[in-house]
Amino acid sequence: MQIDIATIGFTQSSAANFFGRLRQAGVKKVVDIRLHNTSQLAGFAKAADLPYFLKELCGADYVHQPLLAPTEDILTAFKKEKGDWNSMRDKFMGLMAERRIETRLEPALFAGSCLLCSEALPHHCHRQLVCEYLDGKWGGTLSVRHL
Repeated sequence: MQIDIATIGFTQSSAANFFGRLRQAGVKKVVDIRLHNTSQLAGFAKAADLPYFLKELCGADYVHQPLLAPTEDILTAFKKEKGDWNSMRDKFMGLMAERRIETRLEPALFAGSCLLCSEALPHHCHRQLVCEYLDGKWGGTLSVRHL
Protein backbone atom coordinates (compact mmCIF):
# COMPACT_ATOMS: atom_id res chain seq x y z
CA MET A 1 0.00 0.00 0.00
CA GLN A 2 1.45 3.35 -1.09
CA ILE A 3 0.77 6.36 1.15
CA ASP A 4 0.99 9.83 -0.38
CA ILE A 5 2.33 12.38 2.06
CA ALA A 6 3.45 15.97 1.59
CA THR A 7 5.62 18.29 3.64
CA ILE A 8 5.61 22.06 3.89
CA GLY A 9 7.32 24.87 5.79
CA PHE A 10 5.75 28.26 6.41
CA THR A 11 8.72 30.63 6.63
CA GLN A 12 9.53 32.76 3.60
CA SER A 13 5.97 32.23 2.39
CA SER A 14 2.95 34.47 2.30
CA ALA A 15 -0.33 33.12 3.65
CA ALA A 16 -1.76 33.10 0.12
CA ASN A 17 1.16 31.04 -1.19
CA PHE A 18 1.17 28.68 1.80
CA PHE A 19 -2.54 27.89 1.80
CA GLY A 20 -2.62 27.87 -1.99
CA ARG A 21 0.04 25.14 -2.13
CA LEU A 22 -1.88 23.04 0.40
CA ARG A 23 -5.16 23.47 -1.47
CA GLN A 24 -3.61 22.73 -4.87
CA ALA A 25 -1.99 19.57 -3.48
CA GLY A 26 -5.35 18.36 -2.15
CA VAL A 27 -4.11 18.04 1.43
CA LYS A 28 -6.80 16.68 3.76
CA LYS A 29 -4.92 17.00 7.05
CA VAL A 30 -1.94 19.01 8.27
CA VAL A 31 0.17 17.25 10.87
CA ASP A 32 2.09 19.92 12.76
CA ILE A 33 5.42 18.44 13.86
CA ARG A 34 6.84 21.58 15.47
CA LEU A 35 7.85 21.38 19.11
CA HIS A 36 6.64 24.95 19.63
CA ASN A 37 3.57 25.88 17.64
CA THR A 38 2.46 28.99 19.51
CA SER A 39 5.22 31.51 18.75
CA GLN A 40 4.11 34.97 17.69
CA LEU A 41 6.77 34.69 14.97
CA ALA A 42 4.70 31.97 13.33
CA GLY A 43 2.17 34.55 12.09
CA PHE A 44 -0.61 32.75 10.20
CA ALA A 45 0.80 29.36 11.31
CA LYS A 46 0.16 29.83 15.06
CA ALA A 47 -1.67 26.89 16.62
CA ALA A 48 -4.52 29.12 17.81
CA ASP A 49 -5.35 30.24 14.25
CA LEU A 50 -4.08 27.52 11.95
CA PRO A 51 -6.92 24.99 12.39
CA TYR A 52 -9.45 27.68 11.43
CA PHE A 53 -7.50 28.84 8.37
CA LEU A 54 -6.92 25.26 7.21
CA LYS A 55 -10.60 24.33 7.50
CA GLU A 56 -11.90 27.53 5.89
CA LEU A 57 -9.33 27.92 3.11
CA CYS A 58 -8.41 24.31 2.33
CA GLY A 59 -11.07 22.09 3.88
CA ALA A 60 -8.25 20.40 5.80
CA ASP A 61 -8.00 19.18 9.38
CA TYR A 62 -5.21 20.01 11.82
CA VAL A 63 -3.35 17.76 14.25
CA HIS A 64 -0.38 18.70 16.44
CA GLN A 65 1.98 15.73 16.81
CA PRO A 66 4.96 16.73 19.01
CA LEU A 67 6.07 13.08 19.08
CA LEU A 68 7.58 13.88 15.67
CA ALA A 69 9.47 16.95 16.88
CA PRO A 70 13.08 17.15 18.05
CA THR A 71 13.74 17.92 21.70
CA GLU A 72 14.59 21.42 22.86
CA ASP A 73 18.22 20.33 23.32
CA ILE A 74 18.50 19.06 19.74
CA LEU A 75 16.88 22.21 18.34
CA THR A 76 19.07 24.53 20.41
CA ALA A 77 22.29 22.76 19.40
CA PHE A 78 21.39 22.99 15.73
CA LYS A 79 19.69 26.38 15.42
CA LYS A 80 20.94 28.67 18.16
CA GLU A 81 24.43 27.21 18.44
CA LYS A 82 24.78 26.77 14.66
CA GLY A 83 25.36 23.04 14.97
CA ASP A 84 26.25 20.61 12.23
CA TRP A 85 23.38 19.15 10.18
CA ASN A 86 24.82 15.62 10.29
CA SER A 87 25.01 15.75 14.07
CA MET A 88 21.43 17.02 14.29
CA ARG A 89 20.34 14.31 11.85
CA ASP A 90 22.01 11.55 13.89
CA LYS A 91 20.55 12.81 17.18
CA PHE A 92 17.04 13.16 15.82
CA MET A 93 17.09 9.79 14.04
CA GLY A 94 18.22 8.26 17.33
CA LEU A 95 15.43 10.04 19.19
CA MET A 96 12.79 8.72 16.78
CA ALA A 97 14.19 5.21 17.22
CA GLU A 98 14.15 5.62 21.01
CA ARG A 99 10.56 6.86 20.86
CA ARG A 100 9.68 3.98 18.50
CA ILE A 101 7.45 6.32 16.53
CA GLU A 102 6.84 3.65 13.88
CA THR A 103 4.96 1.56 16.45
CA ARG A 104 3.11 4.46 18.06
CA LEU A 105 1.61 5.88 14.87
CA GLU A 106 -0.34 4.15 12.13
CA PRO A 107 0.65 4.66 8.49
CA ALA A 108 -3.01 5.43 7.68
CA LEU A 109 -2.72 8.58 9.84
CA PHE A 110 -0.53 10.06 7.13
CA ALA A 111 -2.64 9.29 4.05
CA GLY A 112 -3.49 12.57 2.32
CA SER A 113 -1.64 14.54 4.98
CA CYS A 114 1.10 17.13 5.01
CA LEU A 115 3.80 17.44 7.67
CA LEU A 116 4.25 21.04 8.77
CA CYS A 117 7.28 22.72 10.26
CA SER A 118 8.86 26.11 9.95
CA GLU A 119 11.80 25.63 7.58
CA ALA A 120 11.17 26.93 4.06
CA LEU A 121 13.11 24.10 2.40
CA PRO A 122 13.13 20.43 3.42
CA HIS A 123 16.81 19.59 2.90
CA HIS A 124 17.89 20.75 6.39
CA CYS A 125 14.60 20.20 8.14
CA HIS A 126 13.39 17.49 10.48
CA ARG A 127 10.24 16.91 8.39
CA GLN A 128 12.42 15.24 5.78
CA LEU A 129 13.99 13.07 8.48
CA VAL A 130 10.58 12.00 9.81
CA CYS A 131 9.58 10.86 6.32
CA GLU A 132 12.90 9.12 5.75
CA TYR A 133 12.75 7.32 9.09
CA LEU A 134 9.13 6.19 8.79
CA ASP A 135 9.52 5.16 5.15
CA GLY A 136 12.44 2.94 6.16
CA LYS A 137 10.54 1.39 9.05
CA TRP A 138 7.35 0.91 7.04
CA GLY A 139 9.03 -0.78 4.08
CA GLY A 140 9.09 2.05 1.56
CA THR A 141 5.36 2.74 1.68
CA LEU A 142 5.60 6.53 1.74
CA SER A 143 5.50 8.59 -1.43
CA VAL A 144 6.79 11.99 -0.26
CA ARG A 145 6.29 15.31 -2.02
CA HIS A 146 7.73 18.53 -0.66
CA LEU A 147 5.42 21.47 -1.37
